This record gives sequence, structure tokens and C-alpha cells, in this order.
Amino acid sequence: MTHSIDPSLNRRKLRLSLRRARENAALSQREAAERVEWSQSKLIRVETGTVGVSVSDLRALLALYEVTDPERVQDLEEAARGSKGPSWWSGYHEVITPQFAQYLGYEGAATSLHTYHPIVVPGHLQTRGYAEALLAPRDLDEDVFQRVVDLRMERQQRMFDDSGRPACVFVLDEAAVRRQIGGKDVLGEQLDHLLALGSRPEVSVRVLPFEAGAHYSTLGSFVLLGFPDDDDLLYLEHAAGSMTGGEDLRLLARYQECLQVITDLALGEPESADLISRVRQDLGVR
Repeated sequence: MTHSIDPSLNRRKLRLSLRRARENAALSQREAAERVEWSQSKLIRVETGTVGVSVSDLRALLALYEVTDPERVQDLEEAARGSKGPSWWSGYHEVITPQFAQYLGYEGAATSLHTYHPIVVPGHLQTRGYAEALLAPRDLDEDVFQRVVDLRMERQQRMFDDSGRPACVFVLDEAAVRRQIGGKDVLGEQLDHLLALGSRPEVSVRVLPFEAGAHYSTLGSFVLLGFPDDDDLLYLEHAAGSMTGGEDLRLLARYQECLQVITDLALGEPESADLISRVRQDLGVR
């Protein structure tokens, strides 16, 4: 199953291309905005990818930046035409924060994803039964409850839809593998799902064993997204969620180092699959 290019991906292409073109033209955001008679805030929204760009506005910027290569101009004009409209997750607006919506746009453009979770199986890998059991204590309204679960399932389907993106490494703490969310039957189904996804060539499922001891991220989960044409992006998962990329290089570098340490401490893929299988067997479920 494949999907058409999401508007957020076109906005990202425009964001990167127009920012670099402006920098190559040696113009500040304020100077560029004044030249095309925009407010500076409008240009900032374009360069952060939070809004689409009309073809006429794009042409004004490209003329200012002296971008004249016909193929490049045509490519960006097509991106501008595709930058409008809702993203796939817009239908879940009632259960998504603006911060998480922005993250989903980045996630869809990433070529690699690395994540660690110390407590539960991350949403990318959850079965419907596991997700429902995990959310049950939150006492959500039934319609909100189902929308959150549906969002997780669609997100997962899109991530693993055989479209070739992204390459994923999931490091799960042993506690996440053993915690009986929803009881033995639900966990058994979830562990089967982990083994099935971990057998895919683009997916790596690793387990950080109890004996690994303390490390920097024992208190929380995080996601690192990789891009071939931009800085890595760090997403810290908590109630409000937070993202950082090039604007906080020290924190980003700290978590990149943390990821390397965790990966070095984790079991290899075959050993992780063996541990998951043993936990599955110990449950005594069919």
C-alpha cells in the first residue's frame, strides 16, 4: 500500500530550498521579506514549513534569490502546488497537539528513525489491543479513546507500508518487554508483533537488558529522526512533547551520544528476538 506525497513533505522541501537560496543570496529574513513586501512573520512561517506557499509567492522569492534553473524552478513549483491542503493526520485534529502534528510532519520526511523507551512498547510498534490496554487508565471519553488508537494504527500502517521509508531502530528496555500491559494474552500478541516487525529488513528491534545498568535516558523515552539534507531532530516524549534540532545542538548531541551508548549496551537483533521469544513462552499463552 502506498500513499500520495503529504503536503507537509512538500512544505519541508520548500522550507529547506528557500532558506538555502536566501542564504546563498546573502539576505537576512528581514531583508528578503521587505524586498517582496511581506511581513517577516510570513517568511518565517514559510521557512519553518508551517504554511504552504502559492506559486506566485514562490516565483517572487525565486526571482529575488536569482534561482533561474528551469528544472529546479519547475520542481519547486510542483512542491508549492502540493504544499496546500490537509495532512493525513488532520482528521485526528481533536486528539493531536500542534507540537505532535509538527513532529508527524518531520517523521514522514525522515530517512531514519531511532527510538528508545524504558517503560512500554512505543506507539510505532503497538498492537491495537496493547494500545487500548495502555490507554484504558486515562479514563478518556470513548470517542477520543478510539480516535487515539486509530491514529496509532494508521501511523504504524503508513510507516511500514513497504514504501521504503524510513529505516527504523527501536531499542526497548527489558521492562517494556516484560510488563504485562493488558494481561498475558495481550502481551503475547504484542510480542508476536514485535518479532514479526523485527524480521523486516528495514526494522531493527533491540532489547536493553536489565543488567545494562544506568544510562543517561533511564528517566524517559526519546526519538531521533535522521535526514540526508538537514540536521537530526530530537523529540522528547512527555505530556507536552518537545522537539529540538539545530537550535539546541548541545542537547541534540547529548542524546545522539546517549543513543550510541544504549545501542552498544543493547542485545543484538538475534539475541533480542530470543529474549522476546522466551518472555512469550514464559507467558504460557497460545
